[in-house]
This record gives sequence, structure tokens and C-alpha cells, in this order.
Amino acid sequence: MDTTYIFFAGLALAAASASAQQAPLVKEAPLRAHLSFLADDLLEGRGTGQRGGDLAVRYLETQAAAIGLKPLANGLYRQPVRFQGTKLVDGSAIRFAAGASTFTPRVGQDVLIGTGSGRAEVLLDAPLVFVGYGAIAPEEGWNDYKDVDVKGKILVMMVNDPQPTAEEPNRFAGKGYTYYGRWMYKYEEAVRRGAAGALLIHTTPSAAYGWNVPSTSFALERFHAPGGGNLLEGWLTEDFTRTLFKAAGFDLDTLRAAAERKDFRPVELKIGAHAEIRSSVRQVEQFNVVGIVPGSDPKLRGQAVVYSAHWDHLGKVDGPADGTDRIYNGAIDNGSGAAALLAMAAAAVHKPAKRSQVFLWPAAEEVGMHGAQAYVANPAFPLKDTLADLNLDSMNFAGRTRDIGVAGAERSTLVDSAAKVAKQMGLKLAPPIPDLSGAYFRADHFQFAKAGVPAFNVGSAVFSGDGHFEFEHMHDVSAARIVAFKDDYHRVSDQYQASWDLSGMVQQAQFTLNLGYEVANGKAMPSWKKGDPFSFIKR
Repeated sequence: MDTTYIFFAGLALAAASASAQQAPLVKEAPLRAHLSFLADDLLEGRGTGQRGGDLAVRYLETQAAAIGLKPLANGLYRQPVRFQGTKLVDGSAIRFAAGASTFTPRVGQDVLIGTGSGRAEVLLDAPLVFVGYGAIAPEEGWNDYKDVDVKGKILVMMVNDPQPTAEEPNRFAGKGYTYYGRWMYKYEEAVRRGAAGALLIHTTPSAAYGWNVPSTSFALERFHAPGGGNLLEGWLTEDFTRTLFKAAGFDLDTLRAAAERKDFRPVELKIGAHAEIRSSVRQVEQFNVVGIVPGSDPKLRGQAVVYSAHWDHLGKVDGPADGTDRIYNGAIDNGSGAAALLAMAAAAVHKPAKRSQVFLWPAAEEVGMHGAQAYVANPAFPLKDTLADLNLDSMNFAGRTRDIGVAGAERSTLVDSAAKVAKQMGLKLAPPIPDLSGAYFRADHFQFAKAGVPAFNVGSAVFSGDGHFEFEHMHDVSAARIVAFKDDYHRVSDQYQASWDLSGMVQQAQFTLNLGYEVANGKAMPSWKKGDPFSFIKR
């Protein structure tokens, strides 16, 4: 996942008796075996474009065949995913001219710069325009661009969404986060508007993570669809932005306040930028792994439920990441989900549902969800015949629990199916909480949602220091382990531990499989709730 706010999961009590379940039982022994292997140093952190990633794909497709999953129509279990890798090299810089002053910010400390264009060298001179939140949301009656032509200009914008007001407490999901608040959307909209570039103003509260998160990302290789990004993409610290704007005669806080209004219009900042961006660029091919359990009903087997869990992590870095350890093993994120999917598939092949079931291990989630996007563009079953995507990411390793998180399910009728399955298993659905970090938009299921398929990350909750976990046993110890994982997230310390209690992980996998069977054997296809933004998408 791409955030320090962590998806936590596996919130379930003991599984109900086999007679009360539609799905066959998921077994712990194979799940543990797969997890320990996928997180081993041998796979070097399963990095995108790295040898470890190739090994992970080979392992997954071999296991899919051994389990008895059916391949894609071409006879293969792997689906190609092609994109570009770009890494900033020495000599890159940007400077700004504001009034009588010239500023050359420190790359990495004051500013982050890169390119999504796929060009090895970008030389750019362009004026800066402040576009508020950079959002165009018809359902909110909101357009930060109005009729202003921003082609060829560098857009400066805030992250997050326009904030709720006393008059409109629910605008842009109220206290929650919408896709319009995500950095990814803002870069995409800049491309659609023909801008030369986009620079985001960072604050920890608005981004929901510290400066270290984007700075780490921009220091490493970044991945884009071929030629699909801006000439210039980057971030500015709040302090540097304030100083730069002041030199041009603008007050940052005043501009921010104006951007909270629907009548806001883009502001020409009277600041010029000269950027020299030099990068190493390579073409990358990775693979999704896809296996199918065909449906048992001749009339319904042409429809399918998808289960997904990305196989990639951050891989092996060039220099020591933490002492002498150079490998980001990614045991929980997301060796856990990839392993659980194998265990679920091994159970499912022995008892097919009426509709088909697709087990999908997407590539490149950590670097932009490219694998899930590629699958949605070329699915095993047409999207109109795809009932749902149930995603697993960063699963519970601390023991059995009494509730299950289904954040995002409330957007569709999947929440009703989830409630039914939870009741059958003796579980409670964890109470919904505001999505303060945009968690729904940060994992592979979001690519399905963008294409109109009801989807959510099963058993997930956003870690905020006061998360709701009802552990069945060893409550204090288990909760402490979950909380402590924030110090391992996206670090080399996310390593497999033989002492982990995987009973909760098995329960989460069982709930997901049971939910999949409930949908796959159901009478109707799930649908988005009326008024949800995704309900307007045709597939």
C-alpha cells in the first residue's frame, strides 16, 4: 500500500460450522507456508522490475497450476503489465523567479521534482498558477478551474478536499476523504487540462502523512503508464511555499481561504519556474497472475466474482536501508494477502460456486496500482459480468477477533451480503468511521470501483491510534502487536515471524471466501447505492 495509514484486517470470531458456510474451509498450514516463502529474503522483497518480483510471479503461477486453478483463455496464468520506470539523476534542479527575488530550493528538502512524461531530459520554463484544490466535481457543483486556460502552465494546488462547512457539513464526504483529494487525481487532472506540470503543497494533516512519504517515493524509481504523466510532477513544503508566495505578493493563508469557496478562480502567481529534470528511463514489463475456478451453473458461469491481493512490495534497495538490511520483505504488506489468496483458491477448487471465481494477484500496486488497472482494461470476464472485487491487503497476524471491517462496502449492496455472512460466522461488522486518509482509494479494489464494479478491501480499518479491534483472546497483547506494526510499515522490519498467531488471518480469509460465495451464488448482482459517485459509471 502507498500510505503510512495502514489497512488492518482479519477482524473475525471463530468460523461457524462447515454446514453454516457456503464456502469450503480455508486451512492455516498452506497459508503459513506460502507467507513464509513469499516474505523470505530469497524473493528480495518482490520488487517491481526486480529479480525478486520475477521469482514471486513464477511461484504464484506454479502454485495456481498445482492447486488446480484454470488459466486465462490463452492458456497462461500470467497477464502482462507494461509501464515505464523513471528515476531522478544528479543535475536535476528547479528555480523560481518571484518579483526581484530568485529561489533555488533544495531538492528533497524544500521541493520534490520528477517527470511522468517518460522523457530522459525535461527543460521547462513556465509560469505558476494557483488552482486551489485542483478539483472538478460535477456532483458537488465544484470547478476550481472555471474557464481559465492553464495549458502549458505549472499548477500549484493543495492536497485533500474542500472542507465541510456549517452550511454544507457533508460536502466532499464531510470529514472523510474523496478521490478528488488524492495526489493521483490531481496529477491526472493536470494532464487532462493540458498543464505543463503540477506541484502539490504538503502539510501532514492535509496529506495524512509526513514529508518523508513523498520524499522517499521521489528518491526511488517511479512508475508511469507510457507518456501518461506531466512534464513536471512534485511537491512543495509549506514553509517554502509561504516564502515563495510572499515574494510574489501573495499570502498563502489568504489563497487557501479563497479556495474553500465555490466561486474561487485560479490565480496567476506572477512566479516563473525553470526546471531541468534528468532521469534514467526504462521500459518495464511485470505480470499479474490470474487463476479461475469455473462456475458450476451453465447459465451463470459467464459471470464472476474477483478476489485480489497484490504480490509486490518495495524490493531490494541500492544501499543499506536499515543498518545492513537492504530488503523490504513485505511480509504483512502484502505477503499476507497473496498467501491467503492461494489458501482460499486451494479450498475453492473443491467446491465451485454457481458463478465463476477469479483469483487475481496484481503486480505493481505499491507503485501506482498498475497491475489492477491492466486487469480492469483486459479482464478475464467482461466488467459488465463481474459482480464484485474483494481485495485483501495487510492482514491480521495477531489472533482471532470478534468483528470484521468492511469499510467501503457501505457504498454498495455488498454491505448487506457482508452483514449476512458476518452473522452466519458469529461476527459483528466493525462500525464505520470517516475515511480521513483516503484509504478507500489506495488499494487495488479502487481500480475496479473506478470502472463501475462494486469493490472494497475486506477486513480493513484505517490505523489512527484508536482503531476498533475486539480480540477474542490475549486482547492486550494482540492489540499491542497491531499498534506496533505502524513502526514496521514500509520498513525492512516487516518480516515474517514464526510466532505469529495466524488464526485471525485464516478467519479473515474465510470471511472473504464466504462473502464471495454468497455473491457468486446469489440471485442478483451487487449494485452501488443510489447517489454514490461510482453509481454514475457505466460498464
